[in-house]
Amino acid sequence: MLRAIEVDSAGDARLADYTRLTDATARTHLEAEHGLFIAEGTKVITRAVAAGYPVRSVLLGKSRLADLPALGEAASAVPPGTPVYVVPDEVAESLTGYRVHRGALASLGRRPLPEVRAVIGDARRIVVLEDLVDHGNVGAIFRCAAALGVDAVLLSPRCADPLYRRSVKVSMGAVFAVPYARMSGWHDGLAELKSGGFRVLALTPGERATPITSALRAAGKVALLLGTEGDGLSPRWLHEADEAVRIPMNPAARAAGVDSLNVVAAAAIACHLLAQVHQP
Repeated sequence: MLRAIEVDSAGDARLADYTRLTDATARTHLEAEHGLFIAEGTKVITRAVAAGYPVRSVLLGKSRLADLPALGEAASAVPPGTPVYVVPDEVAESLTGYRVHRGALASLGRRPLPEVRAVIGDARRIVVLEDLVDHGNVGAIFRCAAALGVDAVLLSPRCADPLYRRSVKVSMGAVFAVPYARMSGWHDGLAELKSGGFRVLALTPGERATPITSALRAAGKVALLLGTEGDGLSPRWLHEADEAVRIPMNPAARAAGVDSLNVVAAAAIACHLLAQVHQP
């Protein structure tokens, strides 16, 4: 059974895991120091528990007490006695920095990330993210990857954290379903992919790039590179890739000044095309 504990003060030390959830800088430091992350909503918490992440505690506003039985039933792997801190809604907002309206929050322990070689060992189609800084975009790409059958995701050293609260929320827990690893270095980050037999395709809006459907016809194991939200892929990774590929745009759209897609839309289309080529 989950153990409900009423707390009336945002300054209570037992609630420290949930402080300033909208302050990315403060949260990055706190979560790294204590090895934790935050999941929001019963469905996402349940998926995190099912994936093997240990629960430290749960936070619930009094207006969402009706969620407690469902949370206890769904998260059956939560150890008995796990504290559920029940607080007035205004205390939850003061503590976290925003209006908590999706039900429960849970603090969960992180697990050590695997090495790149372990993640790509049996994979045939992977997505590699270079320096994406928007947590929502990272979460959305994980959701695309999970839905469309991508085997793994690799992150450059400076890429946003998939377990940051907004990434987890946007992905609807898909960050728990897709294996991922973070590269230890950026400069030669693609060498391990090439030595593992992957054809490295750099997705770019450049008109001289090969249409992605043409490039995939000759591809075996594929690593698809996606660049940062503003500037796209770095010149080095574009140069190191085996081939630059593009999603063909409607000529009329280009004439109107629409020459590219945002990174999430591009990822969704590219992952769909990967799935069409590499059927199990």
